[in-house]
Amino acid sequence: MDPKSLGAMSAAVIPPIDPSDIGLGSMEKGSSVPNTKPRKKTMTSVYLKYFETVMDGKSRRCKFCGQSYSIATATGYFSTDFLTSLFYCHLDRCTWPIFKIFSCVEGNLGRHLSNRHPGYDKMGECSTSPAPQPVTIAKKSQLPTKLPAVEVDHLNWLLVKWLLVASLPSSTLAERWLANTFKFLNPSFELWNVEKFHKVLHEVFRSMQETVRLTLEQVSSKVSISLDSWTSYQQINYMSVSCQWIDESWSFQNVLLDVCHIPSPCESSDIYYVLLKVLRLYNLETKILSCTLKGDMDSQKLSTLFCVPCAAYTLNSIVTDGLRSTEHVIIKIREFVMELNSSPEMSEDFVQFTTAYHEGNWQFPLDASSRWSGNYQMLDIARKAGKSMETVVRKHEEQLGRRLLLNTAEKNVVNIMHKYFEPFYKTINDMCMSKLLPVGMALFFMDHISETILACKDSRQTPEWLKKAAEDMYAKVQYYSNQVCNAFIYMTAVLDPRIKVELIPEYLNLENYMEEARNHFIRNYSAPYFSSVGNSYTTQDPEDRGNASFAEEIARKKRRATMSSTTDELTQYLSEPPVPMQTDALDWWKVNSSRYPRLSLMARDFLAVQSTVSLPEHIFCAKGNEIDRQRSSISQHDTQALLCVNSWMQNGIKLKHKSTEIDSERIVELQVASATESSRLMQGSLLNTGTTYSCGCSYSCLTMLFNLKFLILQSIVIVRVNSHNLFTITKATVAQDDAVLCL
Repeated sequence: MDPKSLGAMSAAVIPPIDPSDIGLGSMEKGSSVPNTKPRKKTMTSVYLKYFETVMDGKSRRCKFCGQSYSIATATGYFSTDFLTSLFYCHLDRCTWPIFKIFSCVEGNLGRHLSNRHPGYDKMGECSTSPAPQPVTIAKKSQLPTKLPAVEVDHLNWLLVKWLLVASLPSSTLAERWLANTFKFLNPSFELWNVEKFHKVLHEVFRSMQETVRLTLEQVSSKVSISLDSWTSYQQINYMSVSCQWIDESWSFQNVLLDVCHIPSPCESSDIYYVLLKVLRLYNLETKILSCTLKGDMDSQKLSTLFCVPCAAYTLNSIVTDGLRSTEHVIIKIREFVMELNSSPEMSEDFVQFTTAYHEGNWQFPLDASSRWSGNYQMLDIARKAGKSMETVVRKHEEQLGRRLLLNTAEKNVVNIMHKYFEPFYKTINDMCMSKLLPVGMALFFMDHISETILACKDSRQTPEWLKKAAEDMYAKVQYYSNQVCNAFIYMTAVLDPRIKVELIPEYLNLENYMEEARNHFIRNYSAPYFSSVGNSYTTQDPEDRGNASFAEEIARKKRRATMSSTTDELTQYLSEPPVPMQTDALDWWKVNSSRYPRLSLMARDFLAVQSTVSLPEHIFCAKGNEIDRQRSSISQHDTQALLCVNSWMQNGIKLKHKSTEIDSERIVELQVASATESSRLMQGSLLNTGTTYSCGCSYSCLTMLFNLKFLILQSIVIVRVNSHNLFTITKATVAQDDAVLCL
């Protein structure tokens, strides 16, 4: 609702009423004689008897102090269109309640008397001057500064933004409570129906998709893609396609391209067909360097791409196998933790006991998820706070029973598994904390995991049940190692300045991979400014002069010099030791790109290759459960648009509908400004909601208020009068032509 002054509203909301139209003793209009000539309306203020008209006829002077006011502004009320002079007379007689109600609309004269001469109404007449006659004034509208209007449709756009950010399905709009809530806040608001929202959502999707496509056209380097997959509650298989690259300022960029439905039976050919459509839509077929996958895919279908298995997904599968043998113990501990989270009394006892027993500090609520982070915390609590856990269970034995107490064998299992999985916990924690996890770092972590599993498997002190679990875990590690053992992964790893050749796994450090990396570097990055030269030149024998021109001989010499310089760049880079692990790889290359101008181009391409299909914390931590719930709960009609638009907004792409940018922040600013102005106007307002006033005058307030159609602030405040002349102020929605008083 746009804030407006009462005077500005009068012409649009409150119709002008002539005094002759008001009957004093009846609800019917009195007879009126039409005037052939329009006349100005008159206004008699209740304060005029305390002022006298100056001789010039242009001002009024206070009878108490002599202060003068211009007649143009010396009014007792806002406007003659707001209340008629007859009603002023009534207010003059109605000494307490009604006068008090309307005291906020006093003009300059009333404010002067209230501030300068309190108690003026009890002083009696201070002058024998004749009572002032009604003064004829010309209507002069005094409009306040008008704020930009907040259109009702803008509220729908704010609702769209909320649904997008929260990834809520369009069926949310079908809830009646939502529509009723908005109706209560703004009666003129019309909520879009589900069909309208669905249409708008897909128009927004197509508009923003075009923005993403134009952005990718400007990318000069190679890009990599990653494919994630899941199944909805409708048992529909989906695949998300994301694109990664490193821009010219060495900032990592990651954008979701599309969310696609994969038809059954979801074989490699089905996935490849859908992927090809997405790449063609964005014109990326010739820019793709690699593809990171959650599972296997037919290599023949992706012969033009280097395939990278997801390290985080593989590691999560490995630790799940390792924890399977102790699942019954973890379930018992989780049940105890869930009781702690739900009971303030128990959690307080647990904190007190852990403090008394020096068993660490624990932050509530504890992670009780079924993902790795929650499973390991179950072991951590039982191992580090076992005494406190047992004390709490015994104290609340009537509620918990003795079933949650761990026996000696179970405690022994907890100690063994906690010690075994501690290196896993530290490794996964580092992976989740990494701002960027290139392939080289993922290989470094996975190699450490492999050594840990192998040591457990070969140890004589390892129990047989754990040794069997370690064998299954090691088999998966070996399978991952075989997948990443190729020259492409080697090149990606050595270009990480923290890894280089010294820290790559032994199975990958092969001489033929180094030679292939050199050849790829020279062939693709040695002299980019010679790209326009035909391939025939590069394939000719440098010593075969034949009929070559002198210019060709000069070009061959320059190419040989360039190749030598390029080889020196790679040799110099590999000859230096790796930088510390806490170094940011992209920052390092940004600083050293001037030292390695050609090698840095290759690093920009290869360091964009992702080792995981999503952030590691989404796979290992409880946050992944929230993402899974959102994905699986969205209907088929909304999945693509909702997830894509949500991801694009998180990447800083503006919400856009066709060619119009939807600035939701600006809409909120306008709404806040409008609400602030409305609040300012309502301070010391005309009426106090919920207050009852008594009128003991002889005039019929009911009749006059009904005829005047007392509408205030765009018809949201009305007066209800009962048979005892008690005025009750309420809020309601009233049309302009409706009766405003209810018996």
